[in-house]
Amino acid sequence: MKQIARPFRRLAVVAVATAAGLAAVPAAAGVRVSVQDRDVARLVSLGGSCNRCELSGRNLSGATFTGATFMSATLVGANLRGAELTGSNFSSSDFSRGDLRGAEMSGSNFSSAIFSDTNLTGVSASGAVFSRSNLIRANLSSSELSGANMNGAILSSANFTSAEMFGVTLANVNARAASFRNAEVAASNLGAGDFSSADFRNATLDGSRLSRGQFSRANFNGASLRRTDIRGADLSGALGLTQSQVSEACGDDTTRLPRGLTASACRSRMTVRVAPPRPPSPPVPPVQRQLLLAQD
Repeated sequence: MKQIARPFRRLAVVAVATAAGLAAVPAAAGVRVSVQDRDVARLVSLGGSCNRCELSGRNLSGATFTGATFMSATLVGANLRGAELTGSNFSSSDFSRGDLRGAEMSGSNFSSAIFSDTNLTGVSASGAVFSRSNLIRANLSSSELSGANMNGAILSSANFTSAEMFGVTLANVNARAASFRNAEVAASNLGAGDFSSADFRNATLDGSRLSRGQFSRANFNGASLRRTDIRGADLSGALGLTQSQVSEACGDDTTRLPRGLTASACRSRMTVRVAPPRPPSPPVPPVQRQLLLAQD
């Protein structure tokens, strides 16, 4: 016996013919999706609204979320490797212990989301919003984060090794013991952040703002500080700093440095204007579809 299911009103799911066991249940906040088949990598595209979706542990590798609203969704331990999450709203969603290696996340909103112990190696998240997000022990090595907003995020022990971070907002963050080794962090705002014990070895911080930041035991060995604003920064307990590095930065009498080092003011002020990448164009609204469910 075959029965025609009610059409999805706000959620478009395109699947191959063999994707059985998918059911849609209306909910107050949108549409709640319950996937019985744990191998949901066969889903090609998800759009529309699915707030508070429960997708923990699911295989969503290569899936496409375009212009979607998945606020407060639960994707703990989900496999999103190579997925596209562009121009979508995942605010307050939980991606803990997930696998997002190589995912495309540009222009999406992940504010207040949880990425603790998540693998984000090689993601492209230009212009994405991670404000107030939890990225404790997250791995973002070799990622593209230019223009991303991480204001107020928790980045303690996060790994940004070799990441591209031009024009990133890192103000007011907790980045204790985070690694920015070999990262490009030029023209970025690190103001008032806690970077105690952070690793900046061989990082590029040219034109960035470190004002009022805390850098106790942070390692700057080999870092580039050309015209970096260190006014009001506490670098008194920093490691690996040399007079040559400090002389290229812009400091004043409020800059705190290790004993024997002296800050100097920049003779001319350089203004860096950073224009974050434009978010992706809104997607074409999905075609309303009916889902045929086979019942015994």
